[in-house]
Amino acid sequence: MSYRELTMIEIKEVLRRWQAAQSLHQIARETALDRKTVRRYLGAAKFCGLARNGALDEAAIARVSKRVQERPAAERTAEWRALDGQRAQIEAWLGGERPLRLRKVHTLLERKGVQVSYWTLRRYAQQELGWRKKAPTVRLADPPPGQEAQVDFGRMGMLRDAETGKRHVLWALVVTLSYSRYMFVWPTLLQTTAAVCEGLEQAWAFFGAMARTLLPDNCSAMVSTPDAHEPKLVAAFAEYVQARGIFVDPARVRRPQDKARVENQVPYVRESWFAGEQFQDLWEARHYAEQWCRETAGGRIHGTTRRVPREVYEAEERAAMLPAPATPFDVPFWVEKAKVHPDHHVQVANALYSVPTRHVGKTVRVRLDKATVRIFLGAEMIKMHGRVAPGQRSTDFNDYPPGKAAYALRSVDAMVKKAKDQGPHIGRYIERIVAGPLPWSRMRAGYALLRLCDKYGCERVESMCKSALAFDVIDVHRIAKMLKSAVVPASAPAAGERRKLVQLPLPRFARGEEHFETRRAAPSKEGV
Repeated sequence: MSYRELTMIEIKEVLRRWQAAQSLHQIARETALDRKTVRRYLGAAKFCGLARNGALDEAAIARVSKRVQERPAAERTAEWRALDGQRAQIEAWLGGERPLRLRKVHTLLERKGVQVSYWTLRRYAQQELGWRKKAPTVRLADPPPGQEAQVDFGRMGMLRDAETGKRHVLWALVVTLSYSRYMFVWPTLLQTTAAVCEGLEQAWAFFGAMARTLLPDNCSAMVSTPDAHEPKLVAAFAEYVQARGIFVDPARVRRPQDKARVENQVPYVRESWFAGEQFQDLWEARHYAEQWCRETAGGRIHGTTRRVPREVYEAEERAAMLPAPATPFDVPFWVEKAKVHPDHHVQVANALYSVPTRHVGKTVRVRLDKATVRIFLGAEMIKMHGRVAPGQRSTDFNDYPPGKAAYALRSVDAMVKKAKDQGPHIGRYIERIVAGPLPWSRMRAGYALLRLCDKYGCERVESMCKSALAFDVIDVHRIAKMLKSAVVPASAPAAGERRKLVQLPLPRFARGEEHFETRRAAPSKEGV
């Protein structure tokens, strides 16, 4: 059975009429209270020793209220006493490592023979055990002027593109100065780090100054690893706050009270700025948002401070803030894990960039901005390139092992020079190989001859090339076969002497041309 708890004014009215000698029925009728409730309070007044002609002060009313609303255990119902007998078990069920739902607790009590209603169990858990009782909160004092700006993303609704007819989700980056409550709203279609930095830059331009500390939520565009004690910022966002000289103190996960000043503004922005509007495009939404922030949100009397935010900002806060940035910030893009492939290159943003040989196979971090690409191994920058367009590559041939750069450059002169270092006739032989309008198409044959030097020795290849040049035979495959079969080359000709290849005479038993005729000559008529 539930009991109605009267307010102090209602209790005083009941006792005042009782002291005026009104009857129980008259008091209940004129106060619109139940007679049982009136009887209970009058009984408590008699128990507390309140006389009909006694002083009716707040202390006496409080004693009567406490007597009624905090009934002794003897006056509690049988169901309440039955739950008192199961108090320890109910506490274990509701406060264990995996708390049970109250409906399940009610079912388990019925299995144990404890027959109570669910609503009695609910009141018992709330009043006696503090079940789902909200923890008390304290109101934090406002930070000093210019010290803090709270940042949050809020979903506004759908924005239709007037040209294409497509609908996009419209987000708003809300920046609220904690002291003055002056706010800035930046509509955007993305929640990327670049979008956050762009919105903050526009906010500083709107305020004409910059806050010293940011208190954002745990948006993945700003915080990569949420943690109550050691949060980790996204690398690009960390670079931004370092470049601007401001500090970041992210709110805890699922703790909106940490940024209550901006959290409460998101529904206000959605209802007052966006609801019912028909924006043609994103540019119009941003233009109207800036005007709304200055005139409507900034010119109203704030519900908490009871002051006009724009006036408070101009008079007290702006002078305490940092100066607004004069130059735009080039938002970088970080690739946390990039593999250096065997070809000495890493692939980033659909382009290739070379890395020195000693780092092949390692995993590196790559930072890209509009002009440069920087490659890091740990905290050390191991390579820097100018940024190239997607599909292209930037190669520093000094990154290749010694002797490989010329091969990568497809340098004919470098190949000929290397051949001459092996032997003069080898050099001349390769010059004959690459002679012609397309020397690059013959470079593989030249490198094949150089590999024969590594396999059989320069002396033997030099001798073979000298003999082949004498007979004007330019064929790397024939030289390779001769080296493999260990054929001794012909003796070198004398100085100034040039030998020729001559055709041997045909064999004696070669057949004549008439042997290959397919038709015999027809006999003449004279011979018939």
